[in-house]
Order: sequence, then C-alpha cells, then structure tokens
Amino acid sequence: MAERMTIHLDGRSIYDIVLETSFENLGKEASRFVDGRKVCIVTDSNVADFYLEEVKTILASCCRQVITFIFPAGEEQKNLGTVQQLYEILIREQFDRKDVLVALGGGVAGDLCGFAAATYLRGVPFIQVPTSLLAQVDSSIGGKTGVDFQSYKNMVGAFHMPCLVYSNIATLKTLPEEQFASGMGEILKHGLIQNADYYQWLETCREEILARDLQTCETMILSSDMIKQKVVEEDPKEQGVRALLNFGHTLGHAIEKEMNFTMLHGQCVGLGCLAAAYISLSRGKLSVDEVEHLKNMLVRFGLPVSVAGLSPERVIEATKNDKKMDKGSVKFVLLERIGDAYVDRSVTEEEMLQGLSHILK
Repeated sequence: MAERMTIHLDGRSIYDIVLETSFENLGKEASRFVDGRKVCIVTDSNVADFYLEEVKTILASCCRQVITFIFPAGEEQKNLGTVQQLYEILIREQFDRKDVLVALGGGVAGDLCGFAAATYLRGVPFIQVPTSLLAQVDSSIGGKTGVDFQSYKNMVGAFHMPCLVYSNIATLKTLPEEQFASGMGEILKHGLIQNADYYQWLETCREEILARDLQTCETMILSSDMIKQKVVEEDPKEQGVRALLNFGHTLGHAIEKEMNFTMLHGQCVGLGCLAAAYISLSRGKLSVDEVEHLKNMLVRFGLPVSVAGLSPERVIEATKNDKKMDKGSVKFVLLERIGDAYVDRSVTEEEMLQGLSHILK
C-alpha cells in the first residue's frame, strides 16, 4: 500500500510526496539526494524515542555520515535560539551546501529544520519525514518554513521547498489522541475550503478514521495532500489562491498566541474555522444548520468548540501582528458555501468580535 504524487512548478517536477506504511523504502527514496553526503536528522525528544534509531540506521546505509540534532518537544522550542544551536552543530560538523537536513517529526520539527535549511549557507537540501497527521497533510507540503518570534507565530521564515516528503502513515498509531485530533483540524479545513464531497466523506468515515485504519487514513491523507498540491502549484508563494489555506488561521493564530501555545495548532485552527463560519453566517453565506453541523463535526473529531479565559479584544489585537496583513487590513478567509472559500479584506473588528463571541467562554 503506497501512493506517490509530484509537486510541479513552472512545468518542472520539484519533489515527490510518498505515502508508505513503514520506513522500509525511505533509503531507496532518499538515496539520490544523500548518496555520498552528510545528513543531519532534526527531531524532537518525543519522536526520537520512537523513530530516530530506525531512521538513522536506514539513512546511514545510503549516505556518508549521519548526525542528529534533538531538541526538547514543544512549540516553545520553535525559535531562533534553537535554530542557532542547529547552525552551530552544522558548522562544527563542516556541513556544506550539498549536505542534507532531514526533518523527522511533526510541524515544529519540519518548520524549524526547513528554516535552518533555507538559511544555512543560503540554502541546503532538506527532506521532510513527517510523523504527525498535521504534518503529513499540511506543514510538510508547500515549502513554508519558519519559527516563532517573541510569541508571534511563524513571524520569521522563508519559502524553501523540500527535495522529498516521505510519510510513513503507520506512525499515526503512536500519535497521542490530542495530536491526532489536531491534524483533523487542518483536514476538516481542506474540505471546507475546496471539496464539499470530501467534507461529507470525513463524516461518513469518522469511525474508521478515529480507529486509525491505515487504508482509510491513507485515502484521507492523499485527498488532503491533493488539495494542498493544487493550491501550492498554482500559487507557490501565497500571492493569490494559496491564501485560502489560511481559513481559520487569522483568529486561530491569535488564539494560539494568547493561549501562550498551550493549545495545539489544529485545535486553534478548528476554533478559528468555527468563528469564521459564524461570520459567514452573519453575511448570509452559510445557514444556521451548516454552522451547527461544523460545530458537531469538530466535537466528533475531538476538537474544542470553545475556549475560556481570553479577552476578545486582545485576540483581535493579536491579529494585527499577523503576517497575512496587507495594507493595514487582514486578508480574512470566509466561506461562500461549504467547499468554496474566498478572501475578504472587508471583515471588521466588530464582525470578528461577533464571531469570537460564539467560541470564547
């Protein structure tokens, strides 16, 4: 059971996304990039316990040397200080421009490793080996890299495409329930913005998904990857349609910041999607039943539909430091209907407050 898809830009093949149910073929897939090169595996302390030795052994068989960089797990480690530590190791080990970094883990490892790869020696190759659901369907694809800066989400970053994305979906079996649910926040978003039939399929197959049936999960991940592939190929640097992928992220990122990253990214995205759906409702785009259905979907997939202890005014203020600001206004994503999103620059603070009133308790 394996799937492969290729990201194309300007008529050229840029990299493959490979879905497997083990790490068995990682060496074969990676060998054309790492043969004769040094490799640095970047991972966090949680993922290292499960998969580092296996991946290190596989890559050691097809490269010149493997070193590892393990940082403490947690979003709070995704900062320039951790990147600096990685730079120091790469310099000490004399990594050159053709040596390769490997991001092994979830979105934090992928973003951090990718940013280091984009900036060390003005750019070195890197491979994404995502082990979380969120990373497999979202953050490992598309070349967005970055770190947080003084609690501002992904404020420092660069576009830097990987040379390979290798997803072993069997890693979902070891993923904590909360992390799996976090990935579902991004997956539900994909259906909401691009494919109403997919959104309905997620509801139909909920039991198999939550049981982590690998065949069902493979179908789901492939479907989400194809949605992301389409928008990345059309708009690799987020000048147009790729902004639709930010549905739920404007308020979601602000909530994430105000919660000091104690909530997972997908949880905050789910809350942001629900608030945006209420704004779409107030504009006559969605029905009450459709918004209630979304709320129930979030609950059924283990995601929160409210959060306590936040000031709505502070959340609004946090949106003003969002990297999606354009000429002083935020590029807010709303739903025309389920499966059809659009960018709107006219969303007011009053509308955002109204949307937040449904989720801030």
